[in-house]
Amino acid sequence: MGIDTILLAVGADNDERIRRIGTETADVAGPCGADVVLAHVYTEEEFDRSRERLNIDPDSEESTPDHVAGRHASIRDLEDRMEEDDIATHVRGIVGDRGQSIVELAEEFEADRVIVGGRKRSPTGKAVFGSLAQEVMLSAPCPVTFVREDLLE
Repeated sequence: MGIDTILLAVGADNDERIRRIGTETADVAGPCGADVVLAHVYTEEEFDRSRERLNIDPDSEESTPDHVAGRHASIRDLEDRMEEDDIATHVRGIVGDRGQSIVELAEEFEADRVIVGGRKRSPTGKAVFGSLAQEVMLSAPCPVTFVREDLLE
């Protein structure tokens, strides 16, 4: 059983680390010939801000989460990175709860792997603030690779 589809979850705070996360993903996808789903999950507020920043009329056909995600600089950078290694990509944008949305996308695309980047947190930080990565790891229908922030620098 090989890896056919990888879901790479990207958030608004991944901009500075995007090249390294892309390289980590390409290192897995390339040898397998896997497709990569580039997923950007927005809160309602982030989605509204992104549309505004991109001058997209909320009533236009371009106002879909997929279209807005496709115009996001980090997604475009990742598409370019995957293209360097001839890796097919699909862009998905979704508005909702980050953890739940990532799990739902993994199920929808029948992902064989989910890759998320994040910060190293203390046990207290995890208890107080929760952990997106932990939620995804516990609920995803496939293995999850967590790329720690301190490994991305």
